[in-house]
Formats: sequence, structure tokens, C-alpha cells
Amino acid sequence: MAQAADAAAAASAPVVAAAAAAAEENPYGLSALWAQGDAVAKGTLLILVLMSMASWYVIFTKYAEQSKLNKQAKAAQESFWSANTVEQGKDTLQEGSAFRFIAEKGLEGASKHTGLLGAVDFNEWVTMSIQRAIGNVQSRMQDGLAVLATVGSTAPFVGLFGTVWGIYHALVKIGISGQASIDKVAGPVGEALIMTAIGLAVAVPAVLGYNWLVRRNKAVMEQVNAFGSDLHAVLLGSAKK
Repeated sequence: MAQAADAAAAASAPVVAAAAAAAEENPYGLSALWAQGDAVAKGTLLILVLMSMASWYVIFTKYAEQSKLNKQAKAAQESFWSANTVEQGKDTLQEGSAFRFIAEKGLEGASKHTGLLGAVDFNEWVTMSIQRAIGNVQSRMQDGLAVLATVGSTAPFVGLFGTVWGIYHALVKIGISGQASIDKVAGPVGEALIMTAIGLAVAVPAVLGYNWLVRRNKAVMEQVNAFGSDLHAVLLGSAKK
């Protein structure tokens, strides 16, 4: 029994040692990169972190704006078209609503068709007024998407720069030591691989978020354009009476 116990203890010793080694801090991990990296490596890492924060901020804020506009579209569909006049319908919409803004611009265009503007065809003038308002809404909905496009296209190259810098450090250490031992190159090469991974981790969500938000923007703007077309028809019909 004693021999069996000793054998079991001897067999478990390597397992315990491996677990203890795994519990130790990785000398080539992200914390080591920050602690041992120079100003260029730290600056590259900070740029990637800022790019990631900016992209996630845009994703969440644009999603909130699109959801808000969807709610405004439902409210306009439920209350605006049941009013007796465009003016009354406009008052049923909440302040700050994109659909109220379009209705106000349409009414403003119809009421200001005087003087020099009277020389312009009423149909074309109202159309231009509504289209300008829709263009304003569309411009606001596209704000921030350029940030995602920029991050998605440049983050891999920023990470690649960190990779090249890490490999450069590895080559310098090899040249100084005169031998390519693993302990000389493991740190810089690990730094290079971490930079590559972080660059991809920043770029992929930005690209996916950009495509997702563009599709959602298209669906939302279809409702806005439909509202503008119906409003245009109502304004023309009211003017002919």
C-alpha cells in the first residue's frame, strides 16, 4: 500500500508542477508587452485601443439612433395620417422627430412659394423642400459611419506596423547576442504576434458593424423616403383645392 501511494504521488507530481507553471504569469503576455515595450510599441497599442473604443461607441450610438427613428416612423404612421390637415398631423409628432422636421419643411416650402420663388413650379419647389429635409436626416444617420470604415481599413495596418516593429526588435537582439536563441527572440516575436491579433480584433468588429449599420440605415431611410413621398402628394393635393 505504501509503495502504491508513493507511485501515485510520483505520478501526480508532474501534473502539479504543470499546474503551478500555468498559474504563473505569462512573461510574454499583454502585460509584459506594456511593461517591456518601448514608446513606439506603447503608442501603437494605445492607438489600437482608442480605435476600438471609437468604433464600439459609434456602433452603440448609431444603433440607438436607428431604433429611435424606427419608433418615430411607427408613431408617424399611427398618428400623422389620421389628422385632418398636415399642420394638425405635424403637431401630433413629438419635438425632435425626424418626421416632424420633414413635415415642417414641407409646410414651409408650400407657404413660401411667393416672390421670386413663385417663378419655380410649385410641384418642383415642394419636392426640393422635402428632399432637402430628407437629405438632412440621411446625413445625420450617416454620421460616424466613416469612423467605422476608417478603423476597419486601417487597424490591420496599424497592427502590422506593431508586428514589423516587434520583428525589428527581435532581429536587433539576435544581432547583438550573435545567436538566435529562443529566449532572445521570444519576447519581441510575441509582441509582434500580439499586435497583429489586436489589429485584427479592432478591425473585424468595425467592418461588421459598418455593414450592419448601413443595412439598417437603408431600411430606416426607406420609411423616411416613403413618408416624404406621401407628404409631397398630400401637399400638392391640398394646394389644388
